[in-house]
Amino acid sequence: MDPISQASLGAVFAQSTTAAGRLRQASLAGALAGFLPDADVLIRSPSDPLLFLDYHRHFTHALAFVPIGGALTAGLCVLLSRGRARFRDLLLPCLVGWASHGLLDACTSYGTYLYWPFSQERVAWHIVSIVDPLFTLPLLFGVLWAARRKAPNIARAFLLLAAAYLALGTFQLGKAEALQQELVLERGHETNRAEVKPSLGNNILFRAFYEHDGTFHVDAIRVPWFGEPQVYPGGSHSALVVEDFLEQHSLDQTRRNDIARFDYFSAGYLIEDPRHPGMISDFRYAAVPNAVAPLWGIDVLGTPPGRHPSLTHFRDIDAAKREQLVDMLLGH
Repeated sequence: MDPISQASLGAVFAQSTTAAGRLRQASLAGALAGFLPDADVLIRSPSDPLLFLDYHRHFTHALAFVPIGGALTAGLCVLLSRGRARFRDLLLPCLVGWASHGLLDACTSYGTYLYWPFSQERVAWHIVSIVDPLFTLPLLFGVLWAARRKAPNIARAFLLLAAAYLALGTFQLGKAEALQQELVLERGHETNRAEVKPSLGNNILFRAFYEHDGTFHVDAIRVPWFGEPQVYPGGSHSALVVEDFLEQHSLDQTRRNDIARFDYFSAGYLIEDPRHPGMISDFRYAAVPNAVAPLWGIDVLGTPPGRHPSLTHFRDIDAAKREQLVDMLLGH
């Protein structure tokens, strides 16, 4: 999730495991430990723009790395305090703060190497958006309140509130998945690949997509906390068959390898972008949840031989798309 959410959750975990007398110190240590795993974004290469995709949410987010990351953060806090803080007092807050980061990222849809090095699975539970103010703002308020009052019980209460919100997200996801299954059956389709993920900033409107007979189909599904669900039928697009694409175009080994890397990152949900010929895009994400308009892709055919294609983002959302998204959220 976003850095504020990660730091806030790390802090509230640390506060919940600390005595009142050391709560403020633990708050800062836990917040830092909750933030630092995202330092993996610094693993980049000017000659290989896709390198950061290989390592973001990688080993620093794994549960197996928690003892190392927590200990490093505790040591860093001791250095920053110029010896006024003790390592043994900071170790537990830093451990739980670091552990919270990977677990929270696994609750989103991006994919996290939570079980590395024992598994290369990109864990994504799809129960909360990567940015959700209803999760973040109460958590941040709870951290500040607990720190001001030096009250671990306040932190524990807001930690339970955060857990309840994630449980609500799980319930909402289940409702959306059930509705998607009904849609597939009503259309007479068969699928062994389907995903449902929350749209940005909420757990009411979901992007639901699946593959049938070599074609990806997408819908927006609205499941309000109260009231009847709604379906906004979307578009469809043929799935990219990588082997056929490679046969059709004479590509060097560098670009072939990068297609394979991007295919793994995208969990096999690749299309040739209808807006940009030669661009291979990730079908899983779009600004409007029922649209065939991916948020990013790699320009394979526009990249010279021997060069790595860069990741191109499509962030422009015009007024009509914003209005369409708001209408879906409001159930119009």
